[in-house]
Amino acid sequence: QMFLIDRFLGGTFLTFGLDVIRFMEDDQEIRVDPMIFVFPRMTKCSFIKFGTSGELEKYDSLCILPINIVNEKIYIFLWFWFLLLVFLTFFVLLYRLMIILSPRMRAYLLCLRFRLINKEVINTIVRKSKMGDWFLFFMLGQNVDTLIFKEVMHELAKRLGHASKDFA
Repeated sequence: QMFLIDRFLGGTFLTFGLDVIRFMEDDQEIRVDPMIFVFPRMTKCSFIKFGTSGELEKYDSLCILPINIVNEKIYIFLWFWFLLLVFLTFFVLLYRLMIILSPRMRAYLLCLRFRLINKEVINTIVRKSKMGDWFLFFMLGQNVDTLIFKEVMHELAKRLGHASKDFA
């Protein structure tokens, strides 16, 4: 979205927020507002009217564009919103990568979410299953009653070869 908006605004959107921050920090006599550069507030308007003698007369004047005042506020908000989303997306991707690459992390998440199940049982199941199986267990645990899910996991651990005393 940021790249599409940048292309739409003529290559000024990617640094728009940084330019606005720099503008706020600059000295008032030398600063140039980047928002006015992207969204001009005034423009030259030409009006053609009938004059007193009935002939067409052309008037040139300055017109204020109030929609651009609103647009600059919207786009600066969008820039900071997209920046926040980029950081959040980065952390979510990092979290997902850790889940995919680390069986320990998967076991930790199952232990954290389902406290009724023994840690040895969870470790056995995670060691002998794949990432997709873990995701299925995690989703199953969220949608099934906790006691039933505990019995299912303990039975699965027994079938996978977990030798231990009674799980009760």
